[in-house]
Amino acid sequence: MRHVTIPQDRIGVLIGEGGAMMRDIEDRAGVRLDIDSETGSVGIESVEDPVQGLKGPDIVRAIGRGFAPEDALTLLDDEMMLLELIDIEAATRNETDLTRKKGRLIGENGRTRELMAELSGAFVVIYGSTVGAIGTPEEIEVVRNAVEMILDGAPHGSVYSYLERKHNELKSPGMEYHQYTG
Repeated sequence: MRHVTIPQDRIGVLIGEGGAMMRDIEDRAGVRLDIDSETGSVGIESVEDPVQGLKGPDIVRAIGRGFAPEDALTLLDDEMMLLELIDIEAATRNETDLTRKKGRLIGENGRTRELMAELSGAFVVIYGSTVGAIGTPEEIEVVRNAVEMILDGAPHGSVYSYLERKHNELKSPGMEYHQYTG
């Protein structure tokens, strides 16, 4: 059995109305969840396919880090889907710096976060002192690089240009120029 601790304010989301979300996760991931609502500790035990059960802790962790349960369950859609959590606090000096950098990551009215999600193809959430991303390895890499650029102080325009370029590359793989020799 693996254990994941999630914030108190996310336990209700994990359980869902009348326990519906918890049962849905258990059924789809082939796991059994043992939730301690006092401490936020969640025990995850694989009861069916052990390989699919390995995604159970990531689904719980994703919900705990602010993802909607439906988005977290996309981890089961493909074996290549990953959850990446980037610690913003590690790149800050103090609480004020954390607030400022978190604000830069979110952007005005959430626009920067939305663009990271839209142009990378990954689900992106900013919660507490982390940026979470769910997607393929390529999508995750794009989000990670964009986050690092913003944390390093890059202008938003440069980050948006990077995201646009990567979006076009991800959208059309194999569309490189090949000279026709016929």
